[in-house]
Amino acid sequence: MQVDLLAGTGHRPVAIPRPRPTILVFDSGLGGLTVLGRTTRACPGAHIVYAADDAGFPYGRLSEDELVLRVLAVMERLVARFHPDLVVIACNTASTLVLPALRARFAIPFVGTVPAIKPAAAATRSGMISVLATPGTVARDYTRELIETYAASHRVTLVGATRLAGLAEQALKGEAVDDTVLAAEIAPCFVEADGRRTDIVTLSCTHYPLLLERMKRLAPWPVEWIDPAPAIARRVADLLSGAREPDPACPEAVAVFTNGSGLTGPLRIALAGYGLAQIVVEPMPLANGTSSSRN
Repeated sequence: MQVDLLAGTGHRPVAIPRPRPTILVFDSGLGGLTVLGRTTRACPGAHIVYAADDAGFPYGRLSEDELVLRVLAVMERLVARFHPDLVVIACNTASTLVLPALRARFAIPFVGTVPAIKPAAAATRSGMISVLATPGTVARDYTRELIETYAASHRVTLVGATRLAGLAEQALKGEAVDDTVLAAEIAPCFVEADGRRTDIVTLSCTHYPLLLERMKRLAPWPVEWIDPAPAIARRVADLLSGAREPDPACPEAVAVFTNGSGLTGPLRIALAGYGLAQIVVEPMPLANGTSSSRN
């Protein structure tokens, strides 16, 4: 048994024997595309399915119990339709909560996404780290346990950005994003104290790398931004080490949406840039009576 920080729980490593395995990359919206891009390059022989639960986006409006039930329900539909050999939960908010329930329900490997606190603690020189995440990820006990385990001697600032994921979605859909609003969202990451200042910011929501170049430009001073996508892709590639080289008969990559109302022309072009020219809508409306929550 080993602990996989990407997955967020102990598990036994599994080798995938199929020659052209199907990888399902799942997120609440479009942020998982940052993981998809890296995974596609790391596993060129695989059939890729990207699933966005846009009917449930943003997951921050769901209570913890509602989020678990929602992800399980959507995953039931996706597994039944696409029969993935491996699933990447490309969402910190879901990964820090739902992975145990997913592993209990399905007999396939799940690779999750959790705040990159361990590499941040190893890389910092000032001892000041900021975790830029959603309010839900910031609130999770799992996030705080990572800090206690790997960064107890450092000053860690948890920043629960309320609008940043939505801004990333807007940008990818070709909509305008105000630099002033974006700068305000990242401003709490930059802390100065006792002659030191933040030198590492972890991008603890897969949406955030979509705005990385703009955030670099708007930052009050240079920092190292840690994107977990390369590490996730390496983990997936390790599990798929038995897969063979690309095959021209490999099925075309497909994008699946649970609502699809936000599929603008610019977004379709952006999806095609990720190799997702085929788009499917699998309607799964959010159940009535969903409560509001800061999770």
